Amino acid sequence: MTIYIDVVFIENLIMNFIILIATCIILKLKVMKTRIFLGSCIGAIYTIMAYITSSKIFSNFLLKIILSILIVYVSFYPQNFKKMWKYLIVFYLTSFIFGGVSFFLIYVIKPQNILIRNGLFLGTYTLKTVLLSAFVALGIVVVAFKFIKSRISKDDLYKNLNIIIDGKKVNMDVMLDTGNTLKDPISQKPVVIVERTSMYGVIPKEVLDNIENILGGDIEKISNEIKERYIKKLKILPFSSLGKENGMLLGIQPDYIEIENEENKKKVEDVIIGIYGKSLTKDGKYKALMGIDII
Repeated sequence: MTIYIDVVFIENLIMNFIILIATCIILKLKVMKTRIFLGSCIGAIYTIMAYITSSKIFSNFLLKIILSILIVYVSFYPQNFKKMWKYLIVFYLTSFIFGGVSFFLIYVIKPQNILIRNGLFLGTYTLKTVLLSAFVALGIVVVAFKFIKSRISKDDLYKNLNIIIDGKKVNMDVMLDTGNTLKDPISQKPVVIVERTSMYGVIPKEVLDNIENILGGDIEKISNEIKERYIKKLKILPFSSLGKENGMLLGIQPDYIEIENEENKKKVEDVIIGIYGKSLTKDGKYKALMGIDII
């Protein structure tokens, strides 16, 4: 069986490119196509090297993991380890689906033209077959992820939240918000945004009624006793939102919070409570917003 290096390179380049595009769609990333093209080239070059050499190093599991990390880093340029891990998992899931669909179609169409070398499947199947495999797999991936997302109940977005400060507890409904990525700029702890009126049970009234003054540096209206107990716990949290680019919230470090649903309860200590002066919703369905990464 005659296999042409340039054809193998183009086939793998196209397949890698579509896999990375599918990963972008699932993650809702806006990435330059040139980065994705470079990532695709890295994968295609690896395939060529594995094909033309008899070295067993190219079938090494650790080397393949390093290759995957390199492709994801070059293609998506994650800003931190957490994003890198997330992108890598989705990339693997997408690749597994693509690989399964592609191998099935290639096997059904021309099973006699498949060759395995260094753990790679190669063959003289046409470019048309590769494209068909890629687009069928892309359709399956996109539809499957949309189906899974649609099956998530809206009720799963709402939890019961307990906030404990100085041993006192207040309870409220909280909504999980994927858009809430607010963190304390110093400690990098995630921030739970809570309506001011829900905090009267755990924070003194003279603190809550003087939030604007505290944010402005004026603490003269607060008694010395309250200052000694709470000032060290208070934080200034800068934030940006629609219509307010340079806003500030008063934050406080709780003892801990508890996130409850019908099945379990989770205790979280590394979190900051951001006190919001207005209502978060018109119907009062929830009194707090929490980033989904906290749970």
